[in-house]
Amino acid sequence: MVEAIAGVRLLDRHSDVDHNRSVLTFAGPPDAVAEAAFRAAEVAVKRNDLRQHRGAHPRMGAVDVIPMVPLGAASIEDAAEAARVVARRIGDELEVPVWLYGAAAAPGRPAELRAIRGDGFEALLALGDRLPAPDFGPRSLHPAAGGTAVGARLPLVAFNVVLDTDRVEVARRLAQAVRASSGGLPGVQALGVMLPTRGRAQVTMNLLDHHRTGIAAVLESLQRAAAAEGVGLTEAELVGLAPAEALLGLEDDDLPGLPTAAASIEARLAESGL
Repeated sequence: MVEAIAGVRLLDRHSDVDHNRSVLTFAGPPDAVAEAAFRAAEVAVKRNDLRQHRGAHPRMGAVDVIPMVPLGAASIEDAAEAARVVARRIGDELEVPVWLYGAAAAPGRPAELRAIRGDGFEALLALGDRLPAPDFGPRSLHPAAGGTAVGARLPLVAFNVVLDTDRVEVARRLAQAVRASSGGLPGVQALGVMLPTRGRAQVTMNLLDHHRTGIAAVLESLQRAAAAEGVGLTEAELVGLAPAEALLGLEDDDLPGLPTAAASIEARLAESGL
């Protein structure tokens, strides 16, 4: 679908039945990427109905979030301008409210995704007329497709670790131990969730600043916290791709799913010819 746009290459596709979401990573010139992002959003809005959707991961819409990330010679402002183009089209043409975040957010408006998404679709729907005004599109949520956040940011790392327990409260305590807002690792966001199809609990994380905290540091901290809880780590999972620098220091310690250099953004760009 996205590769139907000239100049765009799909670098990675990730889907998970428990989180019940798909993550597409694609790259190309800013105008082409903006067109591909809108086309993907158009399909998602037509096909998905959040009133029939459940999943472990927070979401506010059939198209939950579209981050524009500058690579190569592109600047963060290039990414922000592309984000605004996509956001306006989704609001005007698909009639879905859109909130800008990150570097695309207007002065005085919330810039953090967490502040915009809140507790997700159902909670936002319950606000009714008290829903914060979007940057583009209608004043109320789309009844089936909800709302969408579109922004510009630097690369982040989405990384999950599965535990050898079904006790989600343990996963939540481990998440609290590593996330920055609880005094854990710099630039780390984390939640503890349950994976029903696997019968296991998981710590799902975003590493917002891989220069300060890479995957190796997160794993080391999680292993210590898990040992204190009497549980083990059974599987790792990279969602999408990661900058090569974020993968430094990783060693084969028999934890399945640990990403290799082949999962770096730089490697996939080289493979794609971009």
